[in-house]
Amino acid sequence: MTDLPLTKIAFTDVDGDVETLWAFDLGKGRYKLDNTPWHQYSVSYQDIVSAIDRDGELHFDRVIIKSGYRTLRVRSDGPVPKTLLDALVELGCKYEGAVPSFIGIDVPADVELTSATELLIQSGLEWEHADPTYEEIYASQV
Repeated sequence: MTDLPLTKIAFTDVDGDVETLWAFDLGKGRYKLDNTPWHQYSVSYQDIVSAIDRDGELHFDRVIIKSGYRTLRVRSDGPVPKTLLDALVELGCKYEGAVPSFIGIDVPADVELTSATELLIQSGLEWEHADPTYEEIYASQV
């Protein structure tokens, strides 16, 4: 995949805030995400998305193929404890930090999501489901 060109795709949230993610250009308006989203919902690492060129800048259009990764996010008043991050990696997860106190966690398809969320619950830190969102997971119970 590294021989494909990397480009940035702009994602705009409902408030108009923009986050840009790196993606591999697969051609024909399709891109494979190479970042963990820190602010976007319902999109994850390695998802294949379409993007539209607007004045020379690519803008997210929609998800074409889900990668199987799920995204969680954790926030802390100080750096997220290394023991928590190590435990997540031991499960098979990856993570990226926007800053040491704000971490996006990539949970691969072969890792039970509840295994990762139980670690986050036990940490006592603020965290959230980003993809799928809490509402998407528990829609039938709401």
